[in-house]
Amino acid sequence: MHTRLKDQWPTLLVAALAGTFGVALLHITGLLAAAIAADDVTGESATVALMLGIVAVVFIVIAVYVSAIVTANTVSTVVAGRTRLIALLRLIGSSARAQRAQIAREGLLIGLIGAVIGVVAGTAIAFGIEQVAVANDLMPATDYGYLNAMVVLPAIAVVITTWLASWVGSRRVLRVRPIQAIGNANEQDREELGRRRGRNITALVLFVVGIGLLVAGVVWGLTEPYGVLVGMIGGLVSFTGIVLGAHVVMPPVLRLVGRLFGSSPAARLAAENAVRHPERSSRMTIGLVIGVTLVTTFSVTMESYRAMLVAAQRAQPEMYAGIDEMLNVTVAVFTVLIGFSALIAAIGMVNTLSLSVMQRTRELGLLRALGFDRRQLRHMIVVESAALTLAATVTGIALGFGYGWAGAQALLGGAQGEPTFVLPGIPWALFGGLLVAAGVLTLVASVAPARRAMRVSPVVALAVD
Repeated sequence: MHTRLKDQWPTLLVAALAGTFGVALLHITGLLAAAIAADDVTGESATVALMLGIVAVVFIVIAVYVSAIVTANTVSTVVAGRTRLIALLRLIGSSARAQRAQIAREGLLIGLIGAVIGVVAGTAIAFGIEQVAVANDLMPATDYGYLNAMVVLPAIAVVITTWLASWVGSRRVLRVRPIQAIGNANEQDREELGRRRGRNITALVLFVVGIGLLVAGVVWGLTEPYGVLVGMIGGLVSFTGIVLGAHVVMPPVLRLVGRLFGSSPAARLAAENAVRHPERSSRMTIGLVIGVTLVTTFSVTMESYRAMLVAAQRAQPEMYAGIDEMLNVTVAVFTVLIGFSALIAAIGMVNTLSLSVMQRTRELGLLRALGFDRRQLRHMIVVESAALTLAATVTGIALGFGYGWAGAQALLGGAQGEPTFVLPGIPWALFGGLLVAAGVLTLVASVAPARRAMRVSPVVALAVD
């Protein structure tokens, strides 16, 4: 069991982060509600507490959703690395169902451990924030109780989603054949993925239906603000189609980005590695695409709203005085909350890239035997990481810009009493920050895999079964 669990530490990290975020957010909103109630003179504290609770639930759901996607992708990568072992167990009589159940049990155990870590760490973070805020007179002291049964809810959500994501991610076990114990056990290539017509058709249908609902929401939003609800459903449905079809969507982007890194042997090989196994590449990038899309969608929507408020402020300066500062604070707070989901996705990409390099020992050893030196191997890993990160970031920005403008149009198109075309706001600072963050993520994601690749001995690697 220990041998099986040792390669599940990336899943544990993601589960612990999601649990920590959920517990800390519930505690912090509870603290704010208690502080507002202590100074309440209008009797509105119950309404404020309800709104804070709703906001907390929304962002916890987003974080848990992203962590579930990342966990499923991580488990798929782990299973890919165990293909030969699973095939050997199948060869000596074990069933695919038993192997999949084993991985699901691992996911349940990892989820439980991550939830416990999340409860402890989230509570400690909230307590520390409260002490700092009270010491600096940012909020009054309250009698808020940290032994709150509500904080168990995000912990339970983490356990359930980690277990289910492990079950979904382990579906690859069903495709492992016993003969792979003595033969080749590689990832599916482009031709094999192209034959998965059922999944591809489902992805296309979801995308087309989602875009149709998104357009309907935009049109309805010209007369009623409720159009944003239809648009939101359309965005979720269409994006689900993109996630399902990531193995088709991402390779062309990766191929285009790979051309930016020159024509040296290491760069060309890194670019080819990124598209040779689209299933592996899509697992590594789709979580980050989700995170960047979320951040960009929110930022573009708020920037469009800001542009509309600025125009209104010029016409009625007394009514809208001071609203810009309030909007800046609101945007900053919500960007941090959504950004945590992007952080979970980024960590997921680091994890899957590290696991991928660990599982390519024979390939790295063969390159060393063919004449690649340590510097070239390091350069190949860095370029591969950069291509994956940049492709995910650019794709997320493009999708987020489209979804953000559609959301702003559906929400604000009829806000002035007549149909209005909402000019999309462009958060240039955010785009620049995302590109800088992509560069930092490239370095972080490539450090450990590059070191591991440089330590590979050609003789030992080529002897690996």
